[in-house]
Amino acid sequence: MKVLYISGSLGLGHVTRDLAIARELRRLMPDVEIDWLAVHPASLVIEEAGEKLIPEAAEYANENDFAEESSRGGGLNILRYLLRARKAWDRNVAVFERVVGSRHYDLVIGDETYEISLALRKRRGLKKFPFVMIFDFVGLDTMTRNPLERLGVYIYNYKWASGHMKGRKPSFDLGLFVGEPEDIKDEPFGFMLPSRRRFAEAVYRFVGYIMPFDPADLADRAAVRRALGYGAEPLVIASIGGTSIGSELLELCGKASPLLRERYPSLRMVLVTGPRLAADSVRAPEGVEVRQFVPKLYEHFAACDLSIVQGGATSSLELAALKIPFIYFPLEGHSEQANVARMLRRHGVGVEMKLSKTTPASLASEMSRMLDSKTSYPGISVDGAKKAAELIARLMNGERS
Repeated sequence: MKVLYISGSLGLGHVTRDLAIARELRRLMPDVEIDWLAVHPASLVIEEAGEKLIPEAAEYANENDFAEESSRGGGLNILRYLLRARKAWDRNVAVFERVVGSRHYDLVIGDETYEISLALRKRRGLKKFPFVMIFDFVGLDTMTRNPLERLGVYIYNYKWASGHMKGRKPSFDLGLFVGEPEDIKDEPFGFMLPSRRRFAEAVYRFVGYIMPFDPADLADRAAVRRALGYGAEPLVIASIGGTSIGSELLELCGKASPLLRERYPSLRMVLVTGPRLAADSVRAPEGVEVRQFVPKLYEHFAACDLSIVQGGATSSLELAALKIPFIYFPLEGHSEQANVARMLRRHGVGVEMKLSKTTPASLASEMSRMLDSKTSYPGISVDGAKKAAELIARLMNGERS
């Protein structure tokens, strides 16, 4: 059995769950062969994991570029990003068409590869294999009062919902949703459109949350600290994820550090820029460490006393699973991260703050409060990779969900 796995979307969160699903799929089907199509920084992680990245990946358009170009400070308007990214979708479809035309695949998996899904819907002759599509949000939201944005969001949502209405067959044979039904608003996509949650329950299969690790393996914080070279000092890890968006957040954390050291003189703060932002581009005060790409960052999360992250689902849920206190700053104007914030509030984990309204003093005050308090997070489901792989294996064995 041969699989093409396209790890799409932004940053590093998607590729970590994709590799976790691939590991579980190999456990169920040891002879499966997986080719990967992805761009930087996901390609970096795939290659480090010893996986096979096909040569055509070098021709694939990098949507991280468009997101970074569309960002302003600590904000990213998802509609502005999508309008820029659409210009590259034709290129990605052309690469995909060439790949599946020159090689035989028994299955194709796309993680938020909307351009591939649309192409397969419009051009049925292109689809000569079962297709699995992975989602973690449903529909867009307007984040400003701009009437053009409201119209654009409605058009996108109409296309999203109408693609599966009136008996139309979706482009995918299996739609997987990473999360739970309650993570989706029980509200319409828009005027005269169906409820998002009821739509998702009818079209997708929910697998819960996906972790690249077992939290039980990292439960001994002292042992994890020793293995990573940390001491007993209070440890704060701040990370912005896999794009270059967020240098302002890291610098805000750095400015809060001297204020926090007045109460915790031995405090150790580590700022992680990620693979797309040079460490020396971040201005940090003396005593604050700045690192670039940190493999298995979740191990450092497990070692710390407090973490500060952007509002991406992967880092936030990893911290929730590890039961580590954290502050998160959703990208302002980014509807997907607004959905993540809603999910985190539902689970009662993390403290939400806004970059545009936070000063070094207010951040230091909140960090001090959280370091002083005993935070207890409820457990969350972490077996999503296993559930996803089981559903994919069933499809590969000829069973329809």
